[in-house]
Formats: sequence, structure tokens, C-alpha cells
Amino acid sequence: MPELNFDANTVEPLGSLEPLPLGDYIVIISASEMKPTKDGKGQYLQLVYDVVDGEYKGRKVFDRLNLVNDNKTAEEIAQRALSSICRSVGVMAPKTSEELHNKPFMVKVGIRPAKGEFAASNVVKEYKTATGEKVSGTAPASAAKKAETAAPATAQPKNKKPWER
Repeated sequence: MPELNFDANTVEPLGSLEPLPLGDYIVIISASEMKPTKDGKGQYLQLVYDVVDGEYKGRKVFDRLNLVNDNKTAEEIAQRALSSICRSVGVMAPKTSEELHNKPFMVKVGIRPAKGEFAASNVVKEYKTATGEKVSGTAPASAAKKAETAAPATAQPKNKKPWER
């Protein structure tokens, strides 16, 4: 029998796993990883967004961007989504996905209905700056200015949230 040495008094219980309601949420990217597609012919960037504000703070939203795919339309959609994320956080030419982590932006989520063995889930419909500004062909002024003027994390007060550094 496995030994646990666990104290439930020190850990918050698991909340609902139902999809988030339709709407806009301030998020940060907390994890990212390139993974092979199911058929093994392509790759997608798996992004984990943490909701950082509001009633659903702490909940996660998952996004998959098919960056390498035989289906060129799927690939183009993924590249455009990544461009929207980059513009939303003011990082126009990241060398790694980690450069996009811990920077706040807004996602509009919808709900993908249950299908077959899969339960209903959230799907990202739009990406915006943390202030709700839509992104376009150039980096939004607020995101670009924020990125340019951001002081190193070590210079920030310790009581700041990660996305405020």
C-alpha cells in the first residue's frame, strides 16, 4: 500500500472541472510545450493559461496551436494565433515560448460542445491585450510600451503579482 504522508488541511480542494463560462479572462501562460500531432506528421504548441483575476482566478485554459501541419490552413491559423499572443504581450520575436510566460493578456473563451467520449471544454476564440485592446498588424502601443519600459523582475517590489513585474 503506498504511503502518502499527506495533510488535506494544507491543500485547497479541487473545484469544478466544468468549462469556464463564455467570456473574457485575464490570463498568463504558465506552461508551454511542443508535442507531436496524433498522426505523428506535425507538431503543436500546447499552451496552459492560468486565469489570474476575477471569480475564476486559478482556473486553467488549454490551447493548441498546430504550428507544423500538413494542413496549411490549420498551420496558418496557428501562426496567426501565435502572432496575436505575441502582440498581446508585446514580445514580437520570441526565440522560445518561455519568453511569453507570466505576461498578462486577455483571452475570449467559448465552449466546445461534448462529442463522443470527450466532455465539453473551453476553446480560445480571441486574444487581446490585458486591457482588452484588440491586436492588429502592429503591436498594440500599450503592450509594446509596457514591454519596453518593464524593469527587471529583481527591481520590483516583492508584493507584486508575477504579471505585474
